[in-house]
Amino acid sequence: MATLMLSLGVPMIGHGDELGRTQLGNNNGYCQDSELTWVNWDDVDETMLAFTQSLTRFRKAHRAFLRRRFVTGRPVRRGGDEPITDVAWFASDGRPMSEDDWSEEFGQAVSLFINGDGIRDRGPQGERYVDSSFMLCFNANPQWTEFVMPPGEYGGKWVAVLDTSQPALDEPPTVAAGGSVWVPDRCLIVLEQER
Repeated sequence: MATLMLSLGVPMIGHGDELGRTQLGNNNGYCQDSELTWVNWDDVDETMLAFTQSLTRFRKAHRAFLRRRFVTGRPVRRGGDEPITDVAWFASDGRPMSEDDWSEEFGQAVSLFINGDGIRDRGPQGERYVDSSFMLCFNANPQWTEFVMPPGEYGGKWVAVLDTSQPALDEPPTVAAGGSVWVPDRCLIVLEQER
């Protein structure tokens, strides 16, 4: 759900997904009129519902995830600072990803930098949209993985705002540029740049 809600474009959520409903892998539910596709209102996954509601609020609050235009990977001017791209992919060791890094070995633990200064959309009066920048750390590995934050030009300090392994972050970790955060197996952690 987090990957879907934090992707660009319109999230395509099927009825009941936010309640924990499943079709057990059947993607042709349109031709089923059985318990496979019905919503069981007596069996709502309250934790999933609350998590989906918090994701919806988070997405709505951040223009970085509501862009109407695709990201390009081109540099964005930032006042007097050296420009950085509107989006960048990093290996778990903090290096910018190369084509070889997308192999099965390395491609299971990647982080995505989303530049809040790189929103190309404009408001109704032509005003520029600006948001926080984010690091999304995706760990598809079957074990915990250490993610190193990229160098300071991408952000000096990061604070975790979302962790799919714990829906409510009691004490969100803060990580400095070049520091690291451990991400549980098969989880996503979203970090927001502190300004």
